[in-house]
Amino acid sequence: MSRALDAAEKRAWLRLTRSPSVGPVTFAHLIRRFGSASAALKEAPRLALRGGKPFVAYPEADAEREMQQTEALGGKLIASCEPDFPPGLAALDPPPPMISVLGQPHLLCRDMIAVVGARNASALARKFAQILSRELGEAGLVIASGLARGIDSAAHEAALPTGTAAVVAGGMDIVYPPENDALYRAVAAQGAVISEMPLGEAPQARHFPRRNRLISGLARGVVVVEAAERSGSLITAQYALDQNREIFAVPGSPLDPRAKGTNRLIREGATLTESAEDVLTVLRPMLTTGFSEPYPDSGSAAPPLQADAWDSEADRIRPKVEEALGVTPVEIDEIIRQTGASAGAVLTAILELELAGRCRRHPGNRVSWAIAPGI
Repeated sequence: MSRALDAAEKRAWLRLTRSPSVGPVTFAHLIRRFGSASAALKEAPRLALRGGKPFVAYPEADAEREMQQTEALGGKLIASCEPDFPPGLAALDPPPPMISVLGQPHLLCRDMIAVVGARNASALARKFAQILSRELGEAGLVIASGLARGIDSAAHEAALPTGTAAVVAGGMDIVYPPENDALYRAVAAQGAVISEMPLGEAPQARHFPRRNRLISGLARGVVVVEAAERSGSLITAQYALDQNREIFAVPGSPLDPRAKGTNRLIREGATLTESAEDVLTVLRPMLTTGFSEPYPDSGSAAPPLQADAWDSEADRIRPKVEEALGVTPVEIDEIIRQTGASAGAVLTAILELELAGRCRRHPGNRVSWAIAPGI
């Protein structure tokens, strides 16, 4: 059930979110186990020491400073448990614990469609993205994209009058690419700029997959207008598939490398899209309903970490868990099978190793050493 956080608990959420060894999955486990971020911050050092290293929490003074600077910019920090958190992101498993929003946060509670594509887009693809985004906006949908060059920029520009949301890979105060400064300011004034990153954080390659996950998560579906193989737009489409969202693709010439990815998506079952009506025909039946839950993970994620009952068993089987880990990601179900332990005890041991900064999570419910032992 959604609930508004008071200032102290929101600061605790921000501290836990920004702590180096806490990702969205770890955050969700800690909240399930301890009930609040404040309680989790108190208990995390104990769990991390059981995992072999001290826990480093994001400093309270830094969290307070970020909250004040966000407010000074006219922005807002929204926790995933709060009523005004975007419903699409709230349905993700796990949701981003907290986002920063600059502009018009009420837009994020409307139905959205993502429009993405190549940075080096052709003139015809940019024109089609503009037409499509304008018509979908006039039909009542907010257009989500990533504020990149090419298709993203065309989609945002066309949707400014009706509503658009830009998800950025750095802090919401960082304009990237720099030539989109005017567009960034227009979106911040008329639409919404969204980020998971701290203020002042420059975009880095490792941040873009997280950005792409939010773009698809916000939306009912993703339209890929033009995309080469192994492009970021196809990563967004894969996230959409994982999140049980609809995938649309605009066909292109087989002689254009920028159409290879979209044509492959169509062969694999994406809706061939030549007009806004192609998108609306698929989406209309679901616009009055809530978001579907994502495809469930394997059973190893099921037991809630809400008590200390697993601790003694975790102590006993931790050496086996460490032995099962390697530099290559391994499925948690496989660790459970190899150790013969309960899922709760294995998840507890992994949580402790994560908080100690020794274990890293990967897509597909897999984990690995954060740094190989002895290195």
